[in-house]
Amino acid sequence: MTSFRFGKHPPKHDYRTLRLQKYLTSKISAPPASYDVLSKVYSKLKISDPATLFPMDGNDTYGDCTIAALAHAETVYNGLVGKKKIWGSKSVVKLYFHLSGGVDSGLNELDVLNYWRKHSADGDKILAYASIDVKNRRHVQQAIQIFGGVYLGFQVQANCVGDFNARKEWKPAPLTNDGHAVYAVGYDNKGVTVLTWGNTQRATWGWWNECVDEAYAILPPQAKKSDFSPGFDFAALKADLNDVAN
Repeated sequence: MTSFRFGKHPPKHDYRTLRLQKYLTSKISAPPASYDVLSKVYSKLKISDPATLFPMDGNDTYGDCTIAALAHAETVYNGLVGKKKIWGSKSVVKLYFHLSGGVDSGLNELDVLNYWRKHSADGDKILAYASIDVKNRRHVQQAIQIFGGVYLGFQVQANCVGDFNARKEWKPAPLTNDGHAVYAVGYDNKGVTVLTWGNTQRATWGWWNECVDEAYAILPPQAKKSDFSPGFDFAALKADLNDVAN
């Protein structure tokens, strides 16, 4: 049976991190009751196999989940505009060891995001990222709808791997000392859908409330277009980015 690895460090806090809430104005629409990003990606690419689009990326051998989730996010962003781009496993592992200093020690998500904002990763670069209050379900849903997903980390619950193998949804359970990074691509009234270990995985909102300890909206280059999302204040975000840089 395939083995699976964890590798997300506990959340790292930085007072300079932008908060998504600040840039969601009163003009922004309420999130729909459910949303499925993957259906749009599958339709654009004419591929509906998650193992093909979102492979293991070495996460059965190394604790590189923070980079694998990044790679999956890039595949989603490109797929939404009809471009097929899938990172090779060697590229994911190479970036992981570059950021970890050559040691299979795992990483924290904030360091990964800061690197991605300043450097291109496999040819793609993001404009910015903003943290989401994990207890604000409305903002989580809006981020999935507007930005094509949420980059998140959670404290691993008991039976995490067993339930994944059995294709059972993740539910609250006693927490372990491990952390894992995934990319959320959908939600409904029962829970969320995330990408991990070469497949999709369902998880309840109860699991989210109990286990998720950090979440981020990632802004792709398209976010700077005036019609990207009415009600999202990109001008304010850009100004704050400049303040942080200076």
